[in-house]
Amino acid sequence: MTPSHFSFSSAFILGLMGLAFHRTHLLSALLCLEGMMLSLFVALSLWALQLETTGYSSAPMLLLAFSACEASVGLALLVATARTHGTDHLQSLNLLQC
Repeated sequence: MTPSHFSFSSAFILGLMGLAFHRTHLLSALLCLEGMMLSLFVALSLWALQLETTGYSSAPMLLLAFSACEASVGLALLVATARTHGTDHLQSLNLLQC
C-alpha cells in the first residue's frame, strides 16, 4: 500500500469513526461526513489520474456535486433543527415526534 493510499484510507476511517463515536452534535456529524466525502473525492481523482483515461475523469466531479448537495441539505436541516428545538444536540431529537 502506497503512502497516499494509506493516508486516504486512514482519513476515511477516521471520519467514519468520528461519525460513529462522537454523535453529540449534528454539526460534528456533518463535518465527519464532509471529511469522508473529501477523502473519497481525492482518492477517486487520483485513481482517475493513474488510469489515464477520460472515461473516469467525470466521476470525481459527480461525487463533488453530490457532496455539495449533501452539505447544503445538511446545513438546511441544521438550521431547521436549531430553530425548532433550540439546539443541535442529537439526543434532543426524537424521530417518533413530528
